[in-house]
This record gives sequence, C-alpha cells and structure tokens, in this order.
Amino acid sequence: MTTLTKEMKQLKEQNEKAFVPYIMAGDGPLEQLEETIVRLQNLGATAIELGIPYSDPVADGVVIREAGERALAAGVTLDQILETVATFTRVRIPLLTMAYVNTIFAYGIERFAKRAQQVGIRGAIIPDLPYEERDLVAGPFQQHDIALIPLVALTSPKERIEKLVQEAEGFIYAVTINGVTGNQNQLNDSPLDHFDTLRAMTDLPVYAGFGITTAEDVERMNAHTDGVIVGSAIVRALYEQDREALEQLFVAYA
Repeated sequence: MTTLTKEMKQLKEQNEKAFVPYIMAGDGPLEQLEETIVRLQNLGATAIELGIPYSDPVADGVVIREAGERALAAGVTLDQILETVATFTRVRIPLLTMAYVNTIFAYGIERFAKRAQQVGIRGAIIPDLPYEERDLVAGPFQQHDIALIPLVALTSPKERIEKLVQEAEGFIYAVTINGVTGNQNQLNDSPLDHFDTLRAMTDLPVYAGFGITTAEDVERMNAHTDGVIVGSAIVRALYEQDREALEQLFVAYA
C-alpha cells in the first residue's frame, strides 16, 4: 500500500471530505508555483493535482488546454517542473501529477518514478494509459511509492470497473461526464449510480472529477462521494486572479 493510499483512506475513515484542486504547472512563472500551492493549501486543499503541459491533451477542455499552451509557449518541461518541486519547503499536502503517457515515456519511466519520489510526488494520473498497459509503469511506480490513480468513466462496464478498482492506489477518480474537463453543461444526476457502484466495490475513497465548475457542483458531488477534484474553475480563477471565485469553491467544500 502506497503512502498516498494510506493517507486518503485515513481521511475517509475519519469522514473527512477531500478537495483536490488541479493547477497547470508553468501557467505563470515556475518561481511562483510553490506560492500558488501554499495559497490553495491554506484555503483547505487536501492534495494538489499538478498538470504537466502537453501538446495534445485529449482529455482537457478549453480552459486547461489554453493553460497548457501558455506553459508550453514559455518553454516549460517536465524536468523543470520536477526540479522546481524539489525546492519546495512550505508544501505540507500530497502532490500528484497529471501527465499524458508520452510525456512520461519521453522522460523515462524509471527516471520519472525515482525523481518524483525524491521531490515529494506521491501519486500520478495518466489519462491516456489504458488499464491493459498499466504494467508499463506499475513496477517502477510501486518501487518508488507512486500511487497510480485510475480514472473510471461513466461508460465503463462493471467487469472493467472491477479490474480498475482492484489494482487502484490512492483513490478512485470517478469521471462525472462523457466529455472533456470543464464541460459543466453535461453535468447532471447521471453520475450518482456510478458513484454508488464504485463505493460498493472498494474501500478506497471515490472522488468526483470533470465538469465540476461551480460551488453548487462541489456541494452536490460532495454529498455523494468522498471528495471532489476541481480543475477548470481553479485554473480560470488563478489566471484571472479572481480571488472571490476561488474562495467560493472552498467555502462550498467546507
């Protein structure tokens, strides 16, 4: 059992809801990344999902895609991000990466797992890595205490969900819409049965993500899951320096 798994299960056992903001590393100077994370930490974030910019982000909606484009235009790389994280001294909550598989392959799987552990990364989400290919990274990740967190889609059949949750570490990332991140128009009550199915299959916490963009979304999803992951709304608020919008999301979570 990875360190992240122990931490997230402990929160669930204590009946504490989780709030996991997603931010795009490099959307703004890397020198300010720790300050941004500490700000979210002080607002009450449980963990941070650290997006790694990629040129073809198939799961990302327009807000996160544009944030990634800004980071790439600034020349930000995975290596620079990891070395920036290595300098952090004030971050006390778990850090996770959200990176597409080609980025990790290009960096080197073993090299990534080893360096991620060294700098304090505790989990990884790889949205375009199929379950059938998880063994490509599972060994190095396990060796270096990196939780491989699965995304489980609304359209996944029960048999596939069983396989996904059986091998899962950290938490279950329950996708709430059939589409890309930030598409709030598709968010309705359809995920509720999905959450019930997942929670009946595993003792890992189940967090809802994709399409959660308002304080009302946070409240509604929190009522049926162990926590929420909010991406586009966080990225937009940080980019627009909209303090009120940012804080309202945390008020809804609390």
